[in-house]
Amino acid sequence: MDAAYQKLIIGNKKFAMEKKFDDPEYFKKLSLGQKPDYLWIGCSDSRVPANEVTRTESGEMFVHRNIANVVVHTDLNVMSVLEYAVNVLGVKHIIVCGHYGCGGVRAAMSHKTFGLVDKWLRNIKDVYHKHHLELDAIESEDKRADRLTELNVIEQVQNLAQTKIIQRAWHNGNHVAIHGWVYGLNSGLITELKAVYDDRNDIEPIYRYEFD
Repeated sequence: MDAAYQKLIIGNKKFAMEKKFDDPEYFKKLSLGQKPDYLWIGCSDSRVPANEVTRTESGEMFVHRNIANVVVHTDLNVMSVLEYAVNVLGVKHIIVCGHYGCGGVRAAMSHKTFGLVDKWLRNIKDVYHKHHLELDAIESEDKRADRLTELNVIEQVQNLAQTKIIQRAWHNGNHVAIHGWVYGLNSGLITELKAVYDDRNDIEPIYRYEFD
């Protein structure tokens, strides 16, 4: 059997043994259910594992990941995750976490074609177009990519606030907060960019819903 694959099975056995050594009831308690306080919407990049970079344990964070941490209103995947996290799990914080050095952001900045993912990256190109005056004024391509990474996170935070799921939760008294973060691959540190709380003033009027 391939050694690269086999190390995953060996690693799993070590993980299970270590957890049971520290707490013999660990997996029994974990199997009883989950009640996370956080929903993490992050990039699929293998270098940004949600639990590891936040030092959270299994069961503490509900996780959704896609290329370049995008929240699209027509994406049934992310909308289903959001609805379940908010309405069933009752999360109190939603975190959109991008990262500097994001390949998806870099690809969206280029004029190359990459296949099916081009349709997904169009969402980031739209963010660039929205802020093109600021971005085009940045001479360094690296710094321009970093800024687009930040603007993309901020845009996705706004996209979340504009959903009926979030606004209905606020209307019903669930004061879930939305946070925008960027993770530094070269430092291991998180930069907080933006937070949206239970405040309709954070939402442009056209995107506000009224509930009975």
